[in-house]
Amino acid sequence: MSQPASTLSEASPSNRFALAALLLGGAAIGGSPIFVRLSEVGPMATAFWRVALALIPIFIVSLMKKERGPKPQNLSDYGMLVLPGVMLALDLGAWHLSLTMTSVANATLLANLAPVFVTLIAFLFFSAQISRIFILGLAVALCGVVILKGGPAAVGNGDLSGDGMAMIAAFFYACYILAIGRLRSRFDTIRIMLWSTACAAVCIFPIGLIYEGHMLPATVYGWSIVFGLAFISHAGGQVAITYALAYLPPAFSSLTLLLQPVVAAILAWALLSEAIGAMQALGGAIVLAGIMVARRG
Repeated sequence: MSQPASTLSEASPSNRFALAALLLGGAAIGGSPIFVRLSEVGPMATAFWRVALALIPIFIVSLMKKERGPKPQNLSDYGMLVLPGVMLALDLGAWHLSLTMTSVANATLLANLAPVFVTLIAFLFFSAQISRIFILGLAVALCGVVILKGGPAAVGNGDLSGDGMAMIAAFFYACYILAIGRLRSRFDTIRIMLWSTACAAVCIFPIGLIYEGHMLPATVYGWSIVFGLAFISHAGGQVAITYALAYLPPAFSSLTLLLQPVVAAILAWALLSEAIGAMQALGGAIVLAGIMVARRG
């Protein structure tokens, strides 16, 4: 049997750089809930600035590209380009709200159920096949959620609104992923990102204005938080991960799934004094294990 030309232990400099980019990207996205919690404005206003300010680097990149691929030709094309932005707005709105209602660790962990929802939606609406491995992973993940909340009794008696909102965010992110997937064969990635990010900003702004009223950070510190969220976590983290996965095997995408809740929990403990109990840590580990098994299925 022939051996692969290189392994991670014998990785080329580009592969090592890609691995570093993947780790940094996962850590950058994992830090996003801390920016949200430290923001001077409400969760919806923060979500608006997250996507609105992220448009700056995306727009600059789009101007630098010489070949932008095909343009939308009719109302159907425009509708397809708008749909991911609407789903992204609903995802970010629900997730940012969940961060004010439950712990950073819980909100980040449960938002990672998106891959499970992707498969379930694909099964229900697109006739995708579901394997036994996926069913097993889903069962393990759901058991982990129950343990995360402190057992069946705690689930029955506790306040589940924050965690439920995080799971709603995961559902909308799954819809966003599926909508993006249907566009990838039609339009250039930068065009899709530009449209989805701009549409998300347009959708979130009136919601924040109506329900929160105050949209502008009052201090330089407040502006630094929303700029950090937009540039470091939203744009920078996604760019780093996208670059890395062009050089690394697809299985390495699992690293980002593991990194984000871990980084978020560590930062929440260090900066927000959110301690993690033994039951929460065990439940979180089981949820992640279930997601990983489901993804393999």
